[in-house]
Amino acid sequence: MISAGEFRNGITFDMDGKVMQVIEFQHVKPGKGAAFVRVKMKNVITGGVTETSFNPSAKYPTAYIERRKMEYSYNDGDLYYFMDPETYELEPIGKDVLDDSFNFVKENDVCVVMSYKGSVFGVEAPRFVDLEVTATEPGFAGNTATNVTKPATVETGAEVKVPLFINEGDRIQIDTTTGEYLGRAK
Repeated sequence: MISAGEFRNGITFDMDGKVMQVIEFQHVKPGKGAAFVRVKMKNVITGGVTETSFNPSAKYPTAYIERRKMEYSYNDGDLYYFMDPETYELEPIGKDVLDDSFNFVKENDVCVVMSYKGSVFGVEAPRFVDLEVTATEPGFAGNTATNVTKPATVETGAEVKVPLFINEGDRIQIDTTTGEYLGRAK
């Protein structure tokens, strides 16, 4: 159990059956009346953000989020299979749990699978990935306008905006959180 007076950024707790994570907190001691804790928190399963005030002595059970590194193996329809590197067991995860950053994950990439009480609610893709460009229009010689981009398809099938000098077969680095081109892969 954790009291509201002990809240810190990043702490997860169970509130009315929902797993909440503290984003920001502020202890307030007004001149008149009792002290309270103003908390901005996020529901880790749905992603909704709310702001609430708590009595500092209110107690809530601590929620332990399990984070396991697992290797993405393959997908079969709407099920994506991840392998536990210690037991070599495959765990199927539904497509509805994956976010847009998963479009840049290829087979054998290591992801972080997050679960609460055995129920998987999210998959974190690697922050940066190096992928090969499989299709793009050829660049034009002499086109030197700055910040001009063109669409390119990478080996996972996702589309990225890249500078004009990138050609098919080039390896590029992508930020999976924003889906932006960062540069050529080293």
